[in-house]
Amino acid sequence: MVKNPKLLRRAYDTWLAAESLRARRDRHKRYTYGDQWCDIIKDHNGKQMREHDLIIRAGRRPLTNNLIRQLVKTIVGRFRALAADNQAYSSELALRNQLLELDCRLLEEFIISGCAIQRLVAERRGPGIGVWVDNVSPTHFFVNHFTDPRGMDIDFIGMLHDWTDAEIINRFGGNRHRVDNLRALLSNDINDNFLGLSDAIGFAVAGTDFFRPAPGRHRVIEIWRLRSVERTMGTRVSMDVHWHCSFLAPDGTVLADFDSPFKHGGHPFVLNFYPLTDGEVHSFVEDVIDQQRTINRLVVILDSMMSTSAKGALLYPLKQLPAGWDISQIGELWARSDSVIPITDIGNMPQQVITNTADSGASQLLNLQLKLFEDVSGVNDALLGRNISSSTGAELYRQQTQNAAVALADLLETFSSFTNARNALAASF
Repeated sequence: MVKNPKLLRRAYDTWLAAESLRARRDRHKRYTYGDQWCDIIKDHNGKQMREHDLIIRAGRRPLTNNLIRQLVKTIVGRFRALAADNQAYSSELALRNQLLELDCRLLEEFIISGCAIQRLVAERRGPGIGVWVDNVSPTHFFVNHFTDPRGMDIDFIGMLHDWTDAEIINRFGGNRHRVDNLRALLSNDINDNFLGLSDAIGFAVAGTDFFRPAPGRHRVIEIWRLRSVERTMGTRVSMDVHWHCSFLAPDGTVLADFDSPFKHGGHPFVLNFYPLTDGEVHSFVEDVIDQQRTINRLVVILDSMMSTSAKGALLYPLKQLPAGWDISQIGELWARSDSVIPITDIGNMPQQVITNTADSGASQLLNLQLKLFEDVSGVNDALLGRNISSSTGAELYRQQTQNAAVALADLLETFSSFTNARNALAASF
């Protein structure tokens, strides 16, 4: 079995080039699912720590009012409502792959990271033979830098697989000799030995997730590249451009190497990065993180003000204590509605202190930020179906809902174009 460390190095470098995208995705995912005090910041001494720890050290509670999660669920819910009338989800392909559920989960990914990636393949699986669709996580995907929203300038693309021994042998065995070689390769698992891995492939690697598989599995790298081959027909020379696939082990061993077997002649991936501006991706969730952070901080401030303000504190002059009484008895009587509290004279009377925090402006600022969150996201009360007056007519409510959906039209239409491209690719198998 031959090795191709040069091709492996290109795949590794391509995966590393998207590190900033994966880091932003990880942050957006944490915010979406409730870990909203996760950013690393510096305290007044310059020490780095999680914002959660800094808030606790300041004696406050890191409260979270997770509006992003509700936002994502609302958009996915609207997509499900629109998909109910989509005949494509009743096709044989859709039923076999449970495409509606698959696409809903992919839409969540699309909202969070701006990346929609699926892989199509025709093969036998448990339910039978046919075209199968799989969602691909951006953590296991790599592609060359491209700027065309249609992906017309993609020439290098692939993904990372975590397969069992049996699956690898089933896919790449073929004969007894290859099976024996594969078993020997799998028994010498160097996935977690990065020093040995660097020696095996001829270049230094860090302990990254590119080479590290899930527990009990082996990493396999699938690579598709657009190649040009010179062909001669009579005295005429032409360049034949076609897609070529290679499956590599982490040490560069070539497990399989072949031209595209599909009728469409291309690679098996469908992808859409949104919005793609000069090759950069800035997701829908990214737009509302600053508002979410400000809302959380205002909630913490209000909670701190309420917890530290005086609420019914009793100022009782000690000179007013009757003989034989102590202050705890006075407190018990004060808390009773039918109590009688004796005092010695009426010169210096007891008084109760209640601090009014309404004038601080924090409540008004919180309401402003909540309104800004709606404006930035485009998901308002009409789309959520709440705070609708009983006097609102059906036609007016329908118009309000349509107006609210305009802000989401670009996002949902872009995702719809992705699913249409996926269905067209599946039909070409």
